[in-house]
Amino acid sequence: MRCLPFAVLALSLATASNAQDRPIGFQTPSKNIACQVFTDNSEAVLRCDIMNIDTRPRRPADCELEWGNAFEMSVKGAAGRICAGDTIMDPSLPVLAYGEVWQRAGFTCRSEQTGLTCFNAMQRGFSLARTKQEVF
Repeated sequence: MRCLPFAVLALSLATASNAQDRPIGFQTPSKNIACQVFTDNSEAVLRCDIMNIDTRPRRPADCELEWGNAFEMSVKGAAGRICAGDTIMDPSLPVLAYGEVWQRAGFTCRSEQTGLTCFNAMQRGFSLARTKQEVF
């Protein structure tokens, strides 16, 4: 039986841990939209951020953070804009090429030159583009 030095074993464990910590998501070819899946209490949530939009909607009175560029939905719930003080934009996310479909954890997203459309198992979701954002 061969023993691995502690440093090699520690490096192997750190690499395995880092692989699990990598974000699950993508960005569009324009790098204007990014999406990531998060699991909290065993329910998956998809969040997508769009950085540049032509018209920012009026921020609700109960939102003291940024408004207009972050969208979220659960696998079986409604979709909507969220009040957020952070971003999930990450340059290390893989690019979802135009015409490609991404499916994970009960969510489906399709990247097109005209924008991104994502929906959940209940067919609820959003379409995001620089000129228009819609929740359905």
